[in-house]
Amino acid sequence: MKISELEARTGVGRHALRYYERRGLLGEIPRSDGNNYREYPDSLVDEVKLLRSMQAMGFSLSELREVLDGVRASDINCADGARLLADKRARVDEQISGLREVSRRLGREQKRLEASARRRGIPLG
Repeated sequence: MKISELEARTGVGRHALRYYERRGLLGEIPRSDGNNYREYPDSLVDEVKLLRSMQAMGFSLSELREVLDGVRASDINCADGARLLADKRARVDEQISGLREVSRRLGREQKRLEASARRRGIPLG
């Protein structure tokens, strides 16, 4: 697929995709014979979505490369690959726990402020 289709299917702009490609996060991208356009494999759709999700959670580019290389490798030691992904998953689980705590605190503050507004006759909404 061309970059415009990868853009449409992932919601990631072409400048970001080109950046990821320069940083080696998209693997080898073959070029077509006739016009020398890059031909992005369908498998990149899920990989780019994973990359964006992990990046949004604070993973570094080197960590992203490590995970994506592990996902792509056909010759990876399965035990090493499983350990790598378990470590990354544990980090995600820690972040989820932290986010739940922040959400609980925000909820308590919201209720406190809503109660204060009601006592003062300030409409909510």
